[in-house]
Amino acid sequence: MSKNLRIGILTGGGDVPGLNVAMKAIVTRAQRHNIEIIGIRRGWMGLLHYNIDDPAAPKEWLMPMTLERVRTIDRTGGTILHTSRTNPANVKANEVPDFVRTEDRVTTPRGTVDCTKHVLRVLDHLGIQALIPIGGDDTLSYACRLHNEGVHIIAIPKTMDNDVFGTDYCIGFSTAVTRSVEAITAFRTSVGSHERIGIVELFGRNSGETSLFAAYLADVDRAIISEVPFDIDKLVAFLKEDRARNPSNYAIMTISEGATFKGGSVVQRGEEDAYGHKKLGGIGLLTAEEIRERSGVNIMYEQLAYLMRSGAPDSLDRMVAIAYGSLALDQVALGHTGRMVALQQGIYTTVPLEMVVSGKKRVDVTALYDAENYKPKVRDMLGKPMFLY
Repeated sequence: MSKNLRIGILTGGGDVPGLNVAMKAIVTRAQRHNIEIIGIRRGWMGLLHYNIDDPAAPKEWLMPMTLERVRTIDRTGGTILHTSRTNPANVKANEVPDFVRTEDRVTTPRGTVDCTKHVLRVLDHLGIQALIPIGGDDTLSYACRLHNEGVHIIAIPKTMDNDVFGTDYCIGFSTAVTRSVEAITAFRTSVGSHERIGIVELFGRNSGETSLFAAYLADVDRAIISEVPFDIDKLVAFLKEDRARNPSNYAIMTISEGATFKGGSVVQRGEEDAYGHKKLGGIGLLTAEEIRERSGVNIMYEQLAYLMRSGAPDSLDRMVAIAYGSLALDQVALGHTGRMVALQQGIYTTVPLEMVVSGKKRVDVTALYDAENYKPKVRDMLGKPMFLY
C-alpha cells in the first residue's frame, strides 16, 4: 500500500481503559508513514448514519486525528470517539436512516436490514483506504464482513472480559481486574466488621476470566464463573465453612454476571441488541438472597458493573495499547489486510481476522479452576506465560 494514505479508526462496543492510548499510538506512528488518520465517531454507527449529501455530516460523524488532538488523550479512560453497539448488517427496519438508498438495503432472513452497501459507499466517498476498528468479538465480527467485501482491515482487540478468540490479551482486561481487586480488598473491611458473607458480581458474559483472576489475586474464598454452573446448596455450605474458619468470622466470593445455577439459565433482561445480546446482571443478587435464606447469615452484595471499566488505564493496559496501536498502523503501512494484532504466549503477533468468528474463548477450567470447590486453582506455574492462559 502506497504512502499518503487516509486511514479510518473507530471504537465499538463497551468502553474500556486503554482505547485512547491505542488511538494516540496509531496517530503518533502514522507520522512516520505520512498517513492521515480520520476518527469515525460512535463506532459502526458513524458509517451507517453518515449522509453523503449532508454538508454537516463530517462535523457530526468524523474527527480528524491530529497530533494536537491526541496529545493528552492517553491520560484518561473511555474513548474520545465515543462508541455504540451498532451492527450495520443487522438494523431494525424502523431504525434504518431515511437517506439510505433502497438499492443499498438488503432484507435479511431475520427481517432486519443489511446496510453494508451503504457503508461501503460511504467509505469510498470519504476516500478511506483502510480501517483500524478497535473492539470486541461483536465489533470485529462486522470488521470481518467488511474484509470479505474487500475493505483493508487491521483490527485491535479490546474487552475487559478478555474473550476475543485468537489472542491471549485484550485491551482493558488488566485494568478491570485491578479495579476489581481494589474494590474487593476495600469491601473486606465492611464485610468483616459485620461478620457477613460478601458477594461481588463482576462483568463477564460468557467468559469468567474477570471473576476468576480477581478472585485469584484478591484471595477470596470462592469464585463462580460463567463456564461452570453451580449448586447453590454446595456453595452455601462452603461459605459457611469459610466464614467459621476465618478469625474475623466472614467470607467473600466473586461471581460472573453470566454465571448460572445448575439447571438454570443466564439472568438477562431487555431487548436483544444488534448482535443478539440482552443485558446481563442480577445473578449476584439472586445468589445473595439464596445464601441469606439458606444460611441464616446476613450478606453484603456489590455489583461493580461499569466501575470495572471506568477511569484511566493501568500500566499494563497502557503498554499493550501502545504496542497494539503501533503494530496495527505498521501493518496498514505494509499493505497487510484481514489481520488482528494479538498477544500469544507473551509475544506480539498478528492472526487472521477470521479467527474472531471461528471460535469462543473461555476459561481453561481444567488448568485454572477447581470446579468441585468453586475456587481458582493454578495447577502448575512452570512454563506458563505471564497471563496464565
